Amino acid sequence: MFFARFFVQWYATEKKKQVVVPTAFWWLSLTGSLLLLSYALFSHAKHDKPNWVFVFSYAFTWIPYVRNLIIHRRHRAAHMDCPGCGAVCPPNSNYCPACGTRLRAVPVAQPMEKE
Repeated sequence: MFFARFFVQWYATEKKKQVVVPTAFWWLSLTGSLLLLSYALFSHAKHDKPNWVFVFSYAFTWIPYVRNLIIHRRHRAAHMDCPGCGAVCPPNSNYCPACGTRLRAVPVAQPMEKE
């Protein structure tokens, strides 16, 4: 699993011609980390108990992988689609960088009523 990450990241970077870490990289990292943790827990070489150094070396490696997947999902959800050209626009954009279409209406200040 960990070796497959190398090819996924390399392919994505070559395709975009910039350094890219795709979601598949983090899923492969998480899967590989959990597989190594389960191997450390359930493989007993000469003893009836697991090698705790091996177990603890993989006990917490999954945390940054899950965090990166959460960050990626939130970032992707924050992007907007341009109604004019369909391009994906950065979060909080007022105008589409591809065609210049206004993405959201700017709130207009309401005049205050006199009593």
